[in-house]
Amino acid sequence: MNRLQEALSARVCIRNEFGLHARPAARIAEIARTAKRKVWIVRDDEKVDASSIIDLLTLAAFMGAELTLHIEDPMDRDVMERIVTLIENGFGE
Repeated sequence: MNRLQEALSARVCIRNEFGLHARPAARIAEIARTAKRKVWIVRDDEKVDASSIIDLLTLAAFMGAELTLHIEDPMDRDVMERIVTLIENGFGE
């Protein structure tokens, strides 16, 4: 994997007890909306727009679920890092 691909994709695991529920989904969507281009989150075979709370909730990502984030514009690396940090910190819960 080259450095560009590493910058545009990241794997994370849901750590908080309640999983990806409405409040964390809203926080992810808020961050994703600041991106210049699309931010996607994938669980298994389902790919959703990270800026949509409803789309994020359809992932049914409970504690232990593995997600992959994809970002279209390398200039949005800070957006990726903010979302990864949010998830890795258990959404502050």
